[in-house]
Amino acid sequence: MSDNRDRNGAPPQISEAEHAVMEALWQRSPLTAAEVCDTVCETRDWSLATVKTLLSRLVSKDAVATEPDGRRFLYSPAIARADYVGGESRRLVDRLFGGKAASLVAHLAEAEALTESDIAEIEALLRELKA
Repeated sequence: MSDNRDRNGAPPQISEAEHAVMEALWQRSPLTAAEVCDTVCETRDWSLATVKTLLSRLVSKDAVATEPDGRRFLYSPAIARADYVGGESRRLVDRLFGGKAASLVAHLAEAEALTESDIAEIEALLRELKA
């Protein structure tokens, strides 16, 4: 996969609808537009035309690559899921918590959104990071 980052070093921004298409491609690729539709259209009440529009947008954002296959195209993700999640996480922390990840964790703790298991995982991660 190529490194398709914006000028700030983050992967391209992807809408919620585009994200559903990306998830289908991250699960299995390459796929045709019809195969992507088989994965997402029924649960989202979308048509093949909607999927083709979303794929076109993702191609223009360099998030998806195309390869001709006869009279159709095969689509593959051009960005890794981990890179996308990392970029979105950073944007969330920057936008809502002034760039401070600790503020996000504090907010989740105050909102009682963290389970005992979540807290144990965070503590283990912090111990790992300190080592």
